[in-house]
Amino acid sequence: MNRKVSFTAMEHGTREDYDLVEIQEARNAADIADRVLAWLRSMHGQSPYRISRLDHSLQTATRAERDGADDETVACALLHDIGEVISPRNHSEVAAALLAPYVSEKNRWIVRHHGLFQGYYWLQHYGRDRNARDRHRDHEHYEACVEFCARWDQVSFDPAYGTHPLERYEPLVRELFARPKRTFL
Repeated sequence: MNRKVSFTAMEHGTREDYDLVEIQEARNAADIADRVLAWLRSMHGQSPYRISRLDHSLQTATRAERDGADDETVACALLHDIGEVISPRNHSEVAAALLAPYVSEKNRWIVRHHGLFQGYYWLQHYGRDRNARDRHRDHEHYEACVEFCARWDQVSFDPAYGTHPLERYEPLVRELFARPKRTFL
């Protein structure tokens, strides 16, 4: 891209400047599925678990698919830990922010809170409250998040489980990020 905006401070931008910015943002948006798939592939490496982080994500998606979950939920199961690539300490929030413009409020909420809800299975080993998730007990998606973690996430560290390969889910990822995005402005 050779053309540049005319401003050095956003307050001085013109419609033509912002049209130029929008062209570049549209190109970036068109490539998001490729970037996300590359991030998933990068999760196939060393892990303290018995399987890689990629295999965990694939196993979670495979379990969701086999349980009859809809395509959007299967995609969220696949991508629930994608935030690990850039921010392991708040990976749930990062993954939810990435998915927010493309998924339902329910699936966004589940992805955003799954890290806390997973704590049910391990926080007690560190003297912390395994029921910390219960502060959300009255939320309409609480039970759905409990189920997501119980049925698909916390059990998906099994090297013997017959997991589908990433290639099976590539069209699903591409379809998800090709959806018209919801805006939050």
